[in-house]
Parts: sequence; structure tokens; C-alpha cells
Amino acid sequence: MVDLNATLIAQIINFLILVAILTKVAYKPLMQALADRQAKIADSLETAEKEKQAAEKLKQEYLAELSEARTQAQAIVEKAAKLAEQTKEEMLKEAREESARLLKATQEEIARERERAIAELKGEVVTLAVAAASKIIAQNMDETANAKIVDDFINNLDGKKIGGLPC
Repeated sequence: MVDLNATLIAQIINFLILVAILTKVAYKPLMQALADRQAKIADSLETAEKEKQAAEKLKQEYLAELSEARTQAQAIVEKAAKLAEQTKEEMLKEAREESARLLKATQEEIARERERAIAELKGEVVTLAVAAASKIIAQNMDETANAKIVDDFINNLDGKKIGGLPC
């Protein structure tokens, strides 16, 4: 069997002292460092989880704001389109009114020019009728009789619309 001598007992005592010293000097600080590291890792994981939750909350807020901004942008675009349509309608209405006004003014101007042309034409017809009548009759009547004959002639022309021309 094993011989128990003083060397073996000394080695066992040395081993136990070495284990006690190592436990005191190395094992406890090593275990403390491991515990500290484990706590630090747990804190880091907890902090990371909190930051992840905060980031997710921020993302949701951002998405909500983005959705609201899109809704507002769409409303602005629709409002601008509606305003543009109203402006277009107003401009068309004003253009139609201006066109109608110009047409009326032009028609009035044409009517005035027509009346002026008819008056000038009547004057020329009177002169030509008097000249023709003088040559045909070969005598010159007095001015009153000439004027009466011409007026009758012109009135007959107006009434009958000879030649299809409006007078």
C-alpha cells in the first residue's frame, strides 16, 4: 500500500495551503471578475433591449409622421388642383364675357358703319337721281320738287328692296 511518511503529509499540507492561498488570491477574484463580467453583459443586454424598444417606438412615430405628411401633401395637391380648376373656370368665364362684349361692340360698330354707309349712299343716290332726272326730263325743276321726287324714289327702294340689297 501507500506508505505514509512525513513527505506525503507535508505535500498534502502544502497542497491544502496552496489551495487555500489560490482560493483566497486567485479563485475569489476570478469568480468576482466573472460575476462582474456576467452582470456587465446582462446590463448590456438589458440596455440593448431598451434601446431596441426605443428605436422601434421611434420608428413607429416616424412612420406615423410620414403617413401624416403624405396625407397633408395629398390634401395640398388636391387643394391646389381645385384652386387651379376654379381659376381656369374664372378665366374662361372672363374670356367668354370679354368675347361677348367685344362681339356686341363690333356688331354695334358694324350697325353704325352700315347706317353711315346707307346715309352716304342715299346722298349719292339723290345726287345721281337728280342728275338722271334732269337729263331725262331735260328741264330742271325747283329744289322742292326735286327733293320730293328723290325721297319718293328712295322710299320706294327701301320698301321694295330692289336688287336684293338691304338699304
